[in-house]
Parts: sequence; structure tokens; C-alpha cells
Amino acid sequence: MQQAASGDRVTVYYIGTLDNGRIFDQRDGDQPLTFTLGQQEVFSALEEEIIGMTVGAVKNIVLSKEQAYGERLEANLLKVPREMFPADRELRIGQKLDIELGGNEQRTMRIRSVDEQTVLLDGNHDLAGCDLTFALQLVDIDKA
Repeated sequence: MQQAASGDRVTVYYIGTLDNGRIFDQRDGDQPLTFTLGQQEVFSALEEEIIGMTVGAVKNIVLSKEQAYGERLEANLLKVPREMFPADRELRIGQKLDIELGGNEQRTMRIRSVDEQTVLLDGNHDLAGCDLTFALQLVDIDKA
């Protein structure tokens, strides 16, 4: 049987869960995930676990937060005055905003809290600080 190797284009189904069992993402027959091993299109630790698998093989893969989105960093929090936003603009907790950070750098941040004086923005990925589990099935290998 063919084994997945670096450079192969592979297709997988998976259910991604957190430690508490909450599903954070899912790919199945309607929307499988296809990517090339070794091209850093997914986490390198996930690629390493898929290399050597055969079509039809099923595997539970646990990625530590360090192997996934890393730790939540205080440096990615930004507290700004409420007056930086138009007075009539509704700001909701969880809302994503594209913020320009000096020069031409733009970053997507999520509103974590809002009060009369300040808005707390969070530039951490939503899954930063979380270990991720993938119940994964390899469904196709397209050899390089």
C-alpha cells in the first residue's frame, strides 16, 4: 500500500476538538482538506503524523499548544481609548476588526471588552493556548 510522503498531495477528513470536547473545526466528504505535505500549509507536527499513513488509515493526533497556535500572549492585547472609534459605531464583544498598526502593517484583532473609556483588542488566534486533537482519516494520496 502507498504511504504518504513529503511532497505528496493528500486529502483528509477530520474532526478537531479541544480538551473539553468542543469541536473547533470539521472536514468531511462534503469539504475534505487537501494539501501538500512539506509545504507548511498545515501545522508541521500534523504533517509529521500523516507521513507514513496509508489511504483509509485513521489516527487520533494531539498537538500541544506549542505545536499549534502557541501560547496566548499578553503582548497581543491592546487597550485603546473608546474615542478612537466613531461614537455611532456599535462595538460588540467578539467582533473582528482590521487594525492598521503603523506603516502598512494590518492585523485582525477581536474585541474582548468595551466600556465607556476603553476597548480591549486581542490579536491572539482564538485557539492560542489550546491543545488540539484531530480524529483524522487519510482518504487520498496523490504522489508527487
